[in-house]
Amino acid sequence: MAHPERSSLQAYLAKLTGHTVLTAQEQETILSLPFHIEQVAANRDFVSLGESVDHVSVIASGFVGRFDQNSNGERQITAIHVPGDAANLHSVVQPQAASALQSLSASTVLRIPHQAIRAVAARHPAVAEALWRDCIVDAAISSQWIVNVGRRDAQSRIGHLFCELAIRLGATTGGNSFTFPFLMTQIHLADATGLTNVHVNRVLRSFRDADVVQVQQRAVMVHDWDRLTKLGDFDPGYLQTDIMPGAQLRIVST
Repeated sequence: MAHPERSSLQAYLAKLTGHTVLTAQEQETILSLPFHIEQVAANRDFVSLGESVDHVSVIASGFVGRFDQNSNGERQITAIHVPGDAANLHSVVQPQAASALQSLSASTVLRIPHQAIRAVAARHPAVAEALWRDCIVDAAISSQWIVNVGRRDAQSRIGHLFCELAIRLGATTGGNSFTFPFLMTQIHLADATGLTNVHVNRVLRSFRDADVVQVQQRAVMVHDWDRLTKLGDFDPGYLQTDIMPGAQLRIVST
């Protein structure tokens, strides 16, 4: 059923309209999507590996990790989802979960039925286009994560992840110093970068000693953004968050 707290979907709508031109009516259809609110405790799976799901999980608050694992049950974080992300939008066309979703912190998840998303996409092709483009951005992030783990050293891996999260959380304001929330443990950070907990601790200490970044009290304090982007070999273009209003895309005619 439709939920009165429509503002909960505003962050996801803002993400879609950041790269796709949507009319007022099309935006209204997204805000009117029905959803069920689920409060998820930290470190709990809310979509299991191989589970067949009938809903998309939009993150309203907290951090969520996408996990895969090997035959021995050893896990690797393959994506981090932040507020405004549809963590498993691809499940609309492939309901069986190829990855698990786990809350890295206490999180609020909006469960939107597949049926409702399919109906909106069928009635409004431009909304379908925006959802498709959102999946493309998700794929671009996954591609960068492969490069991060496969071709960057430990310092660059962690620096790149910090840069990505800062941009996705909208933390950068043009200054060289700022703070953004970091609702992950050091173990989570190790799982996301393919490093040991000891190695992560060593890198974080080197960042702190060089006055580049400090992690403290569930936040990342960036002291030197310019240097962090260089250390992280970071180019934000793949995130598609810097598209100017006149450059937003729309294939479907209005």
